[in-house]
Amino acid sequence: MNFNAEQFAAAQQANLTSAADLSQTAFAGFERLVELNMAAGKAAVGETLSNMQALMGAKTPQDMMAVQAALVQPAFEKSVSYGRHLSDIANSTGAEFTKAVESKMAESEKAVKSLVETSLKNAPAGSDAAVAVFKTAFEASQTAAESLKKVAKQAADTAETNLKAATAQAEASVKAAMSKAKAKA
Repeated sequence: MNFNAEQFAAAQQANLTSAADLSQTAFAGFERLVELNMAAGKAAVGETLSNMQALMGAKTPQDMMAVQAALVQPAFEKSVSYGRHLSDIANSTGAEFTKAVESKMAESEKAVKSLVETSLKNAPAGSDAAVAVFKTAFEASQTAAESLKKVAKQAADTAETNLKAATAQAEASVKAAMSKAKAKA
C-alpha cells in the first residue's frame, strides 16, 4: 500500500477537524456549567436575603424553628435540581465525546484492517502459512477488542443505573426524614 503525502495531509486535516469539534464540545459543556453556576449563585444570594428577613421576623424561638423548618424543603429541592442539571451537563457532554471517540476508533480500525489486508495480499510467495497465522491473530484481536468495548459499555450503564438508584433512595430518605421532622414540630 502506498501512503502518499496527499493521504497524509488529508488524514492530518481530518484529525485537526476532529480536535476542533471536540474542543467546541468541551467549551459548550463548560459554558453550560458556568451558566448553571451563575444562575444558582444569583438565586442563592436572593434567597439568602429573603430567608434572613423571614428569620429576623420571627418573634419567638418556636417561630424561628418553624421558619427554619420551612426553609429546609425548598433548599433540598433546589440542591437536587442543581445536581440533576449538573449530571445532565456531564452526561450529554460525555456522550458527545464518546460518540466522537467511537467514530474515530471505527475509522482507525477500518484503516488498519485495510492496511493489513493490502499488505497480506502483497505478501511474498511461499508465505501462505505465516499469512494465515497473522490473519487468525488479527481477527482474534478484533474480536477481543469488540468484547472489551461491550463489557466497558455494560459497566458504564450499570454504574449510571446504580447512581440514579442511589440518588433516588437518598432523596426518598431525606423527604421521609423531613416529613417526620415536620410532624414533630
